[in-house]
Amino acid sequence: MAKTPDDLSTTPDTSGTSGPKHGPGGAEPPRLTPRRRAQALTVCIAAAFLTLLDVSIVTAALPSMEHHLNLSSAQATWSVAGYTLTFGLALIPSGRLGDEFGRRKIFLIGMVLFTLTGVLCGLAPDATWLLVARLARGAAAGLVAPQVVGMLHQMYPPRERGRAFGYYGASVSLSTAIGPLLGGAILQAFGDGGWRWIFLLFIPLDVIALVLAAKLLPEGGRRGAKAGSLDLVGALVLGLAVSAVMLPLLQSGGWGERRWWLAWTGLALLVAFVFWERAVARRGRQPLVDINLFRERTYWVGTVVAGALYGGFTGIFLVLFQFLQQGMHYTPFKASLCTVLFTLGSAGCGIVSGRLAHRVGRPLVIVGSAMTAGGLALTALVVGASGPGDNMFLRMALPLALAGCGAGLVIAANQTLALQLVPRREGSTAAGVYQTGMKIGTSLGTALASSLYFSRLASTHGDFAAAARLGLLGTAGLAAVAFVVALPGLGIPARRTPAPKIGVEKAEPVR
Repeated sequence: MAKTPDDLSTTPDTSGTSGPKHGPGGAEPPRLTPRRRAQALTVCIAAAFLTLLDVSIVTAALPSMEHHLNLSSAQATWSVAGYTLTFGLALIPSGRLGDEFGRRKIFLIGMVLFTLTGVLCGLAPDATWLLVARLARGAAAGLVAPQVVGMLHQMYPPRERGRAFGYYGASVSLSTAIGPLLGGAILQAFGDGGWRWIFLLFIPLDVIALVLAAKLLPEGGRRGAKAGSLDLVGALVLGLAVSAVMLPLLQSGGWGERRWWLAWTGLALLVAFVFWERAVARRGRQPLVDINLFRERTYWVGTVVAGALYGGFTGIFLVLFQFLQQGMHYTPFKASLCTVLFTLGSAGCGIVSGRLAHRVGRPLVIVGSAMTAGGLALTALVVGASGPGDNMFLRMALPLALAGCGAGLVIAANQTLALQLVPRREGSTAAGVYQTGMKIGTSLGTALASSLYFSRLASTHGDFAAAARLGLLGTAGLAAVAFVVALPGLGIPARRTPAPKIGVEKAEPVR
């Protein structure tokens, strides 16, 4: 497609892109104009929203899916958890593929697969078909997600990324929180068999995002890797490690019944992965993950904070939907309305946080994580003291709004700060590692919340309020971990290690 003067400027891109030159004649690709960049940002945000929405929207449809496809409790869990697992497994390898062969190319492949697997999920005739399609859909989403963050990293200079990541963070918060609401509304409109439309209604949006991406997204992030240059051994070891860590978290049953030896095996494999990656780098080859990324304190702290925070606020939806539908006898749509203030708070504060990230810095993350932990703890207390006739929308309004605003403050600011010293050539890979931490945290939060909820429900012989209170306190505890990890960063300068370690780009003036 020919590029018009309105789409691209003729000024060479000197925004700190490192690595070999590419493009015609070895020149840097031209810089995107503000209009074209805004269009590309919109496409990226839309794709991120659609892939992340699929994690949460299925929650509201689980009872209907169980009924129509005769899902066992384990199969119902895996219809959600399996998506998260393959999503997490694909993130780091696909991030490296994007950095090496072009983020736009991998993004388009991922969106094609995501669209096709959505059709397969919507047409599933039985449980096996659905589970396989959900696993494949998660892998497709894992192809897309690192490219989104990598392209934002590529398109925006350091001091302008906060605003872009603010919109991205708002979409993350919105997709996580609004999923149950949309799922409840679709079931309300299409009846008990409406679970199929949860997948099928979004296929046109997937196609539109795919077409616009092919037209608007820039090239870049390509280093022309030769066949055999990818670290396949590292990808295999990392995949086995992440699988082993996540599988015990996704197993049903009590915590004592889970195969924790798998988690220890996974941690051992992660250690082996680190040694292997160092050996690959010493031989002058390109490792799957540049281990030097973790020499930058802001990056590894940000990754841990993201995992703990996501573990905190994603687990609440499973608990609240079980409590409101089974304990309070709410319809799926009415139950989803009770969480709408969390949605609004997280989306609004996510945008604000992105704009303030470079001016305020780490205090945004500290305050936000404290608000999230406090809001979830207050929600637990409110739910635990509830009675059959209580209006839960009003009782939970303030605590959930507080938790949502806190989550929104953290998501955008934390990602901006975590990636601010990462060179653009490593943008997708670094994003893949960061998002893998988020997925592990999500699995931990879901497993912790559901285990505490169902074990308490059994021990109290059906006290839904007590079970929900315990499950929510567990999620509040994970959010508190994010606060504790972030707290030592207060007042510490962002740049603590020498930039040449990972080829950090120079900051640019705001254009």
